[in-house]
Amino acid sequence: MSFRDAIPRRAEATLGFLDSSSWVPALLVRLFVGYFFFETGLGKVQNLDTMAERFMEWGIPAPAFNAALSGFTELIGGALVVVGLFTRLAGIPMVINMAVAVLAVKMKNVTGLDEFVELDEPLYALSFLWLVFAGPGKVSLDHLLFRAWKRKAAGPGR
Repeated sequence: MSFRDAIPRRAEATLGFLDSSSWVPALLVRLFVGYFFFETGLGKVQNLDTMAERFMEWGIPAPAFNAALSGFTELIGGALVVVGLFTRLAGIPMVINMAVAVLAVKMKNVTGLDEFVELDEPLYALSFLWLVFAGPGKVSLDHLLFRAWKRKAAGPGR
């Protein structure tokens, strides 16, 4: 085999490996952002009075209700994302939660694109949006449930 032939074969093998390992990024993103939001949601839920005061300071309407909604969204959504259960569905309110945080709180102090891209919340929102579209990957309860459902739908002996 010549050097010229080895490069395309090596590239093909590398791309094949990356394709077969595409579940790894989904798992890592799920574990990271899911745990982070489970933890922050737990903190908010355990301190709802303090969170309601902050929401009131930020000018968010119905601060007690919205603090609880935000906290439980993060707590439950984060837990679901970590285990990969209803990941796509759980990602939707997580994206919305981050969008509200950006628009209602963070944008008040942003004067340009440089400051915007340095915010954490848009990156979290994009991570959840990616999970909504890409799904949780093979190492998830969603994947296991979908495989079981497909087997059951195929019927016995198939």
